[in-house]
Amino acid sequence: MKVLVACEFSGRVRDAFAKRGHDAWSCDLLPSETAGQHIQGDVLGCLNEGWDLMIAHPPCTYLTTTGNKWFKPEFRDRFPTRERDREDAVRFFLALANAPVERIAIENPVGIMSTLYRKPNQIIQPYEFGHIEAKKTCLWLRRLPPLLMFNQSQEVPEYTTFKSGKRMATWYVKSASSDNRASLRSRTFENIANAMAEQWG
Repeated sequence: MKVLVACEFSGRVRDAFAKRGHDAWSCDLLPSETAGQHIQGDVLGCLNEGWDLMIAHPPCTYLTTTGNKWFKPEFRDRFPTRERDREDAVRFFLALANAPVERIAIENPVGIMSTLYRKPNQIIQPYEFGHIEAKKTCLWLRRLPPLLMFNQSQEVPEYTTFKSGKRMATWYVKSASSDNRASLRSRTFENIANAMAEQWG
């Protein structure tokens, strides 16, 4: 198959499909971190190139529910363009969802698209695929079956609970101290990438 992995610079999903013989390409504004077929640029400009499958990871900064507090009036001076940024993010997500590709999977954290677009077909966790981390991830699917879980981790994911009572995966909290935290948090877990390639390829 001819596979497009939209908004990916790690090459993780692309490489999982390539190892199984598919003509797999990643596309992102950033260069690829690993060697492989990569288009550096705006993915919206290459949606009409005869892809059989697209797996998309649109930026979630303005789409997640965890960022809703920054839309409160008291933060308007600090983030004056946030509402417009969210509108742009929604349009980008919908452009990918409506792309002229027969089979599509869109991946994103829990966020506003469950209301503005539709509920996801599936919500998965890395620990359902053999990792020990928790990262609730929504999948919106077109002409693709839900992923089957395998090698489910027997270890309990580690969470950090804040004074407010809010709970967050510890690996995610620790990544906040990194200069490239957005990059670390956005990566697809390897076993999930392999599951996509094995089950959708």
